[in-house]
Amino acid sequence: MIYDTIIIGAGPAGLTAAIYLRRANKNVLVLEKETFGGQITHSPKVENYPGFLSVSGAEFADKLVEQAMSQGADIDLDEAKGITKENGIFTVKGTRCDYTAKSVVIATGSKHRTLGLKNEEKFTGEGISYCAVCDGAFYKDNDIAVIGGGNSALQEAILLAKTSKSVTVIQNLPFLTGESKLIEQIEAADNISVIFSSVVTKILGDEKFRGITVKNEENGKETDLSFDGIFVAIGQQPENESFKDAVSLDERGYITADESCIPDGESGIFVAGDCRSKAVRQIATAVSDGAAASVAVCRYLG
Repeated sequence: MIYDTIIIGAGPAGLTAAIYLRRANKNVLVLEKETFGGQITHSPKVENYPGFLSVSGAEFADKLVEQAMSQGADIDLDEAKGITKENGIFTVKGTRCDYTAKSVVIATGSKHRTLGLKNEEKFTGEGISYCAVCDGAFYKDNDIAVIGGGNSALQEAILLAKTSKSVTVIQNLPFLTGESKLIEQIEAADNISVIFSSVVTKILGDEKFRGITVKNEENGKETDLSFDGIFVAIGQQPENESFKDAVSLDERGYITADESCIPDGESGIFVAGDCRSKAVRQIATAVSDGAAASVAVCRYLG
């Protein structure tokens, strides 16, 4: 079967695009390699999405999947490994089989870089977070740590310091690598401290998160530190490598496209969500991209 559109990724951006395209009577296939709903399924509580006072990430994702399927979108579990085009028809190469369509929306998202330590996944959402905007309110008046020393980490620390009792920035280098204005704000804050030349080597806790072990890179000494929670801010990693021959990627691996969601590269391919170059990566902006990409697809298909 040749679909009107194949959407790669079943997160908020991809599922929103599917809903809009089905309402425009387009035949749609959504491919997802891991979890229907995307990363949001791992968030215990979402309180910053319009229309919901509070909803778990899993419930929010379930509602999106249900809505897309009720509109008639086909959803399949498979990993897209590449995109080719011949005679105006795209072939998305999957691990199980190939799929064909008149257009493609890439909505693969991006993943937060993790520490790669034991118990990190266990305590994600229960002591370990990756987004201060999303989860900072849950740590009001708590002692927390931010792992990282670049712009993202410093911005997280400054935001968290407004509501948290104390914030400890843990940087693996002997200096902060963020912008000077952010460093000045860090140094001026009464409740922000910095531990330099140190890396996290262990997540502490059995049934409940208790803190972390940090190792000083200069003398090798390890120290156990108690925190109510930590925010890991060591960067994000887009999953666009499989599509580099079809669309242009920036120096960080994101697909180059603005709010039109039309990337540089092959005509007929569109992009939505966190996998594109953008300033803000939130559920609301991902959903917005899904809507914009669907409109662009409809114009392309005619």
